[in-house]
Amino acid sequence: LVLAGVERLERRWADRIAGTEFAVEEVPPSDPPPWERRGIVLARHFAADRRAGLPDRIVLYRRPIEDRSASRAELAEAVRRVLAEQVGHLLDLPPEEIDPEADLY
Repeated sequence: LVLAGVERLERRWADRIAGTEFAVEEVPPSDPPPWERRGIVLARHFAADRRAGLPDRIVLYRRPIEDRSASRAELAEAVRRVLAEQVGHLLDLPPEEIDPEADLY
């Protein structure tokens, strides 16, 4: 689902997200940074560190997303929504502009 979502976003935003790494991890780390609001984290955007040679990265956390989805269709929409939110952070654009067809709410 994540791969399909990334491919869909690449068709629209290829020039802006080229080089961005996307990954899926089981759960978020148990020691969130102090600036992150409390609650369950579904994904994170890690800004590029050009000096260290690290590109922008977006990591989705599988279990928290799955736990909030009652069906495969809900899971697909949740992944699409989370990707739109995180790419929105990356590009400093609202998620509804990133993926206007996603069910964002």
